[in-house]
Amino acid sequence: MANRHLAPDTPELRARWGNFAWTPENAEKVKEIIARYPEGRQRSAVMPLLDLAQRQVGAETGTQGWLPLPVMEYVARELDMPIIRVVEVASFYFMYNLVPVGKFHVQVCGTTPCMLRGSDDIMAACKKRGMKKGYTTEDGMWTLTEVECMGNCATAPMVQINDDNYEDLTPERLDAVLDALARGEQPKTGTQEPGRHSCEPAGALSSLHAMVTENHDYRGEW
Repeated sequence: MANRHLAPDTPELRARWGNFAWTPENAEKVKEIIARYPEGRQRSAVMPLLDLAQRQVGAETGTQGWLPLPVMEYVARELDMPIIRVVEVASFYFMYNLVPVGKFHVQVCGTTPCMLRGSDDIMAACKKRGMKKGYTTEDGMWTLTEVECMGNCATAPMVQINDDNYEDLTPERLDAVLDALARGEQPKTGTQEPGRHSCEPAGALSSLHAMVTENHDYRGEW
């Protein structure tokens, strides 16, 4: 699993990120986010603000983004929070990266359903391409992490790459996804099983026929 730790608080880190501030566009988003919460409860905005900060760092570095300590300190000041409370949130949730990552963060689920459906082969395919668990490749393109269940058990094995899930994978299907990303393309997200729309049974449906080609809300028909 991922080794969760903060990046060392070095002078170089401070020099690079000590003057972090919201872009004008993100500053407007911050006002909107904080306004969602009752007066005096602005600390409830810590999670969306950390996500926004990580995305801003990602935009500046050409990566998925991460949370240097000075950036977390900036969020703490914005919300009048002790920095340790912000670090506690950032270190608990895997959606926040605590160390630099590559342009594409490949998170392979290794929990039992994915393992039984071939996640070891998916991890091996990543390693065959030069990735190493817990590290970023020298070209800065890929970071490989093994994670716990991400809720796609019915379409295992799966990986999450940045904001997108890719499911029903084989090593060959994963290679196709990674090759497309490397070319600057956006591969199809979700299930990679031909003819499968979502997480319905592969092959012919015995019920819920309207789900074959698109999502369908059956609630009004029950």
